[in-house]
Amino acid sequence: MNKNDLKPAVVFAEFAKINEIPRPSKREEKMIEYLKSWGESHNLDTKVDETGNVIIRKPATKGMENRKTVILQSHMDMVCDKLVDVEFDFDKDAIKTYVDGEWLTAEGTTLGADDGIGCAIELAILASDDIEHGPIECVFTRDEETGLSGAEGMKAGFMTGDYLINLDSEDEGEIFVSCAGGRNTTAKFTFQRQEAAAGSFFMSAQLKGLVGGHSGDDINKKRANAIKILGRFLYQEMNRYEGIQLAEFHSGKLHNAIPRDGQFVIAVPHDVKENVKADWNVFAAEVEDEFHVTDTQMVWAMESTEAQKVIDPVVAKKFVWAIQAVDNGIYAICQDEELGGMVETSSNIASIHSSEDAIEILSSQRSNVMSNLDNMCATIRATFELAGAQAVSGDGYPAWKMKANSELQKIVRESYVKLFGKEPVVRGIHAGLECGLFSERYPQLDMVSFGPTLRYVHTPDERLLIPTVQMVWDHLLDVLKNIPQK
Repeated sequence: MNKNDLKPAVVFAEFAKINEIPRPSKREEKMIEYLKSWGESHNLDTKVDETGNVIIRKPATKGMENRKTVILQSHMDMVCDKLVDVEFDFDKDAIKTYVDGEWLTAEGTTLGADDGIGCAIELAILASDDIEHGPIECVFTRDEETGLSGAEGMKAGFMTGDYLINLDSEDEGEIFVSCAGGRNTTAKFTFQRQEAAAGSFFMSAQLKGLVGGHSGDDINKKRANAIKILGRFLYQEMNRYEGIQLAEFHSGKLHNAIPRDGQFVIAVPHDVKENVKADWNVFAAEVEDEFHVTDTQMVWAMESTEAQKVIDPVVAKKFVWAIQAVDNGIYAICQDEELGGMVETSSNIASIHSSEDAIEILSSQRSNVMSNLDNMCATIRATFELAGAQAVSGDGYPAWKMKANSELQKIVRESYVKLFGKEPVVRGIHAGLECGLFSERYPQLDMVSFGPTLRYVHTPDERLLIPTVQMVWDHLLDVLKNIPQK
């Protein structure tokens, strides 16, 4: 299979155009202008709100004018991550894709199918003249990945539909009817640097090749977190040997991704340097065995490096102890039987970067129970506050609660059974969808979310399962054809 043979052709043609347009979160201006021009060039009612969200309205096909209005919604921004040795500018360069068997992926970067493929499906429907549908509103929100600020800034009345289909889900055959809310917690240690102890030997350690993944949807898959692993080694060694001093710690880039690489620089007494190297090798083997199913390509390195000033040892110790202690991963499982053992509450320590006078830590908490989300944030703050850091949690975004007796859910489920001869999985998702914010501003909206299969999202290994795009396309067109009258 090559890129010219991808089906449905109209969807993949739009996706290819989208991937030529730089669209990092919070820097979507080129994508906004593209969508605006696209809608106007097709003589469709097109508006951009003050936040930068775009809506393109398409009238009903003949004979379906009295059907309820359907909103199709995707976010236009993408997570921008790349392999450490790949030269790529996400503000200028086009994503380079290739076909790998049944999968579409990118050359050393995130693919942008989250949620570029949803945007492409919407544009393909807008461009087609052979699809039966009632009135349609196609909505493209900005900045979903770094705080849902597009949905947050959308005012009531921008959308006018009765049903909303979010196209940002990542498992074909699954229909999502609820999602977690989320907040970010940041912590900051401040310090003054000082000269390392006389006779110190400086060592740099690097860990890369972890799978990483989405900090919500993948948090239950026991994937290694580079921050926790590196912090664990430092805790072990600083307990084992006197005089180890921390100079640098860097890991992670994004609040919504499990960190997949990292490094630190330490100064060690000259007489224990060989012990530390030996411990590093033993530790690497043990961790590789611990994650022998999920993370099979770990790359470990330790080498000598240039001397530099070190972090105040008192602060460094408190920082390392806090990283060892801070909760990470699943905190609670949903009690509701309808949600089938989904993760209820979790936390992911996402990025840490040291500077001349500070260490800054970013973490992400999620829950579909807002009181436990508050509790999770408090747990993370307390850990860092006990260690002497300043910690604060942001406002975040709300959960999307499952709607009882949903008409849209019934239509979508029955359509799937009719087309594919099997029941879809109807469930919640432990990730943030804009549906939570929409439900606050548009309480009357009946909503579901579905989409083609994606794997390793928010990483350079991100891939799209090509055959599922056709399945989602067929499913969506059948749903649109069977929307009831007003």
